Amino acid sequence: MVYNEKMDLKLENIVMKWKNTSKKKMFGGTGYLLNGNMVAGIHKNYYVLRLGEKNANTALKLPKIELFDITGRAMKGWVMLEEDALSDDDLGTWLGMAKKFVETLPVK
Repeated sequence: MVYNEKMDLKLENIVMKWKNTSKKKMFGGTGYLLNGNMVAGIHKNYYVLRLGEKNANTALKLPKIELFDITGRAMKGWVMLEEDALSDDDLGTWLGMAKKFVETLPVK
Protein backbone atom coordinates (compact mmCIF):
# COMPACT_ATOMS: atom_id res chain seq x y z
CA MET A 1 0.00 0.00 0.00
CA VAL A 2 1.23 3.45 -0.89
CA TYR A 3 1.54 6.06 1.86
CA ASN A 4 -0.84 9.02 2.06
CA GLU A 5 0.89 11.87 0.23
CA LYS A 6 -1.59 14.49 1.50
CA MET A 7 -0.72 13.61 5.09
CA ASP A 8 2.97 13.61 4.19
CA LEU A 9 2.72 17.13 2.76
CA LYS A 10 1.04 18.31 5.95
CA LEU A 11 3.93 16.95 8.03
CA GLU A 12 6.52 18.31 5.63
CA ASN A 13 5.04 21.81 5.86
CA ILE A 14 5.45 21.76 9.64
CA VAL A 15 8.60 19.73 10.31
CA MET A 16 10.82 21.00 7.51
CA LYS A 17 10.59 24.53 8.98
CA TRP A 18 12.61 23.32 11.97
CA LYS A 19 16.40 23.54 11.89
CA ASN A 20 18.45 20.37 11.39
CA THR A 21 15.63 18.35 9.82
CA SER A 22 15.63 16.01 6.86
CA LYS A 23 13.17 13.77 5.05
CA LYS A 24 13.89 10.13 4.25
CA LYS A 25 12.02 7.22 2.68
CA MET A 26 11.32 4.71 5.47
CA PHE A 27 9.05 1.69 6.13
CA GLY A 28 7.11 2.16 2.91
CA GLY A 29 6.45 5.81 3.69
CA THR A 30 8.48 8.76 4.84
CA GLY A 31 10.32 9.66 7.99
CA TYR A 32 11.31 13.09 9.23
CA LEU A 33 14.53 13.29 11.17
CA LEU A 34 15.70 15.94 13.60
CA ASN A 35 19.43 15.89 14.30
CA GLY A 36 19.49 12.43 12.68
CA ASN A 37 16.77 10.95 14.93
CA MET A 38 13.31 10.20 13.61
CA VAL A 39 10.71 12.54 15.02
CA ALA A 40 7.67 11.82 12.83
CA GLY A 41 6.59 10.14 9.64
CA ILE A 42 3.90 8.61 7.52
CA HIS A 43 3.13 4.89 7.28
CA LYS A 44 0.28 4.02 4.92
CA ASN A 45 -2.62 6.17 6.23
CA TYR A 46 -1.12 6.89 9.64
CA TYR A 47 0.95 9.64 11.14
CA VAL A 48 3.81 8.26 13.22
CA LEU A 49 5.06 10.35 16.15
CA ARG A 50 7.99 9.69 18.46
CA LEU A 51 6.78 11.12 21.74
CA GLY A 52 8.69 9.27 24.43
CA GLU A 53 6.91 6.90 26.79
CA LYS A 54 5.23 9.47 29.04
CA ASN A 55 3.63 11.50 26.23
CA ALA A 56 2.86 8.36 24.21
CA ASN A 57 0.93 6.92 27.16
CA THR A 58 -1.08 10.15 27.33
CA ALA A 59 -1.74 10.08 23.58
CA LEU A 60 -2.90 6.47 23.73
CA LYS A 61 -5.89 7.55 25.83
CA LEU A 62 -7.24 9.46 22.81
CA PRO A 63 -9.36 7.78 20.13
CA LYS A 64 -7.78 6.66 16.85
CA ILE A 65 -4.27 6.57 18.34
CA GLU A 66 -2.37 3.35 18.95
CA LEU A 67 1.14 2.12 19.58
CA PHE A 68 3.37 2.16 16.52
CA ASP A 69 3.49 -1.48 15.54
CA ILE A 70 4.08 -2.53 11.94
CA THR A 71 6.07 -5.70 12.68
CA GLY A 72 4.14 -7.34 15.52
CA ARG A 73 6.47 -5.76 18.07
CA ALA A 74 5.25 -2.37 19.31
CA MET A 75 7.78 0.41 19.74
CA LYS A 76 7.54 2.06 23.16
CA GLY A 77 7.28 5.82 23.06
CA TRP A 78 5.99 5.84 19.47
CA VAL A 79 2.37 6.19 18.36
CA MET A 80 0.50 6.01 15.10
CA LEU A 81 -2.68 7.92 14.52
CA GLU A 82 -5.33 8.12 11.89
CA GLU A 83 -5.56 11.20 9.69
CA ASP A 84 -8.66 12.50 11.46
CA ALA A 85 -7.53 11.67 15.01
CA LEU A 86 -6.46 15.26 15.67
CA SER A 87 -7.26 18.70 14.33
CA ASP A 88 -4.46 20.45 12.44
CA ASP A 89 -3.75 22.60 15.50
CA ASP A 90 -3.62 19.56 17.78
CA LEU A 91 -1.34 17.75 15.31
CA GLY A 92 1.00 20.74 15.48
CA THR A 93 0.93 20.58 19.29
CA TRP A 94 1.76 16.85 19.34
CA LEU A 95 4.51 17.37 16.75
CA GLY A 96 5.94 20.02 19.08
CA MET A 97 5.98 17.44 21.88
CA ALA A 98 7.71 14.95 19.58
CA LYS A 99 10.29 17.60 18.69
CA LYS A 100 10.97 18.36 22.37
CA PHE A 101 11.47 14.67 23.10
CA VAL A 102 13.79 14.06 20.15
CA GLU A 103 15.85 17.13 21.07
CA THR A 104 16.80 15.27 24.27
CA LEU A 105 18.41 12.44 22.27
CA PRO A 106 22.06 12.39 21.21
CA VAL A 107 22.70 13.82 17.74
CA LYS A 108 23.41 11.16 15.13
